[in-house]
Amino acid sequence: MNTPPLPEAKDRPARLAVGVVGAGRVGPALAAALRLAGHRPVAVSGVSDASVRRAAALLPEVPLVSPAQVLARSELVLLTVPDDALPRLVQGLAETGAVRPGQLLVHTSGRYGTAVLDPARSAGALPLALHPAMTFTGTAVDVQRLAGCSFGVTAPEELRLAAEALVIEMGGEPEWIEESARPLYHAALALGANHLVTLVAQSLELLRAAGVGAPDRMLGPLLGAALDNALRSGDAALTGPVARGDAGTVAAHVAELREHAPQTVAGYLAMARATADRAMASGLLKPELAEDLLGVLADGGTR
Repeated sequence: MNTPPLPEAKDRPARLAVGVVGAGRVGPALAAALRLAGHRPVAVSGVSDASVRRAAALLPEVPLVSPAQVLARSELVLLTVPDDALPRLVQGLAETGAVRPGQLLVHTSGRYGTAVLDPARSAGALPLALHPAMTFTGTAVDVQRLAGCSFGVTAPEELRLAAEALVIEMGGEPEWIEESARPLYHAALALGANHLVTLVAQSLELLRAAGVGAPDRMLGPLLGAALDNALRSGDAALTGPVARGDAGTVAAHVAELREHAPQTVAGYLAMARATADRAMASGLLKPELAEDLLGVLADGGTR
């Protein structure tokens, strides 16, 4: 792992008073990581009981206040709210005069770059987009997982060194993402991580239905090896009946799924078609075997 060198002292942010708006799973963990680097969490906002518990666990003795009070007390503000809520939050903070000139305003949305912070930037804020490419649990383990975690970083050129320094101080590795590429970047991460959870959960359910007593123990080594092979070799790691062109096996799979778990059929067929396309493009799936397989998939496995 090639960790970037720490910036020189002149490029590193001073010790900052840190506030968190939105005590979901991400914000308290990032603030806790910044505290380990010497920054001072001073305020956090949260509404739900779960948010209050997370803030108390990860940021003990940090007062729970309103978003406006968080900004009033902080030099660095982490806006860690859901993507769809972010534009409205920024607009509201700017319109009510909560934003101060020179205040670092950081959001953690993967979807957005810094343009979403333009209302606050007009009020003098310094905008940064720092998105950790990590799934969060809302517990202390998240702080440990930040070590070596890549962050998608977008910032004005004059703030680039400060943005990268903050990521490094949290234990992460900065990866520069252009403003226009943020939606594609985020879609790529969601495709890999979010859909993986769905696929694994479905696989666990099906194994239980098949009588497997410890499906997690069965899947763990298999999925670990598949992920490692995919990261190392890409499409060359494709295996299984689709990549081999075993049309009869795929048809049998679909028939079983229709009987025992019909809600999984559409996903199985969609992923099988995508796998077949990649296997053909990489030369793993021979044309003479692909014809029957594609026919099965086109018929929804009813052949």
